[in-house]
Amino acid sequence: MSFLEEFHANLESLPNILQRHYAVLRNLDKSLQDIQRQNEQRCEQEIEDIKREIKSGNITPDSSLIRFSDEALDEQKHSIGIADEKVMLAVRAYDLVDTHIQQLDQYLKKIGAELRPASDGVAASAMPAPSLDGGAKSGRSSEGGRGGRKKKQATVAATAPEATPAPAPANPTGMDLDIPVDPNEPTYCLCNQVSYGDMVACDNPNCKIEWFHFGCVGLKDQPKGKWYCQDCSALRNRRKR
Repeated sequence: MSFLEEFHANLESLPNILQRHYAVLRNLDKSLQDIQRQNEQRCEQEIEDIKREIKSGNITPDSSLIRFSDEALDEQKHSIGIADEKVMLAVRAYDLVDTHIQQLDQYLKKIGAELRPASDGVAASAMPAPSLDGGAKSGRSSEGGRGGRKKKQATVAATAPEATPAPAPANPTGMDLDIPVDPNEPTYCLCNQVSYGDMVACDNPNCKIEWFHFGCVGLKDQPKGKWYCQDCSALRNRRKR
């Protein structure tokens, strides 16, 4: 019998064992309440008797001589014994459940140790993660290192399948991505991050950056006609002058 089969067999009997423990606990609790109620009534009656005896002068109000009857003291001792038995049953029920939990933890650790070498091997041989935007920006490395540059003016890089358009941030150059990034992925834009969301290409063929995130350059929609980044636009203005 495997560990899992043995554990399952032991687990099946656990509810019945706990149910028996709880039934005994309920019976003990009922007995304890009955004895405590009886003892309280007895003690109250004995206190009233002592008060009457003191008033009548039959006994002196000497605290060393005033005591409860043996019956009352026996009831109190019996109550303490029942309470102790309740505690023992509760601890035993807790230990039964805790034992099964520890067995399951040991089994899970064993399975984890057996699976870890296999998972490490798979991770070591895994291929690098693909580009977030399905290769729209990977063309930079083809056609003389400027792939994707020869496009119509209205063409932008495709939005990543699993990414949402990035809103214009307060600090465009300090954007933090909550997505895993391949260290070999090329970076773009003023923020020097990987491609994601909607991007626009600078129409200067000699632009050092080429691609920009909409949010980093303050765009919400694809610009009409030619579009130049801030550096290339300033360079064109100087040349015109």
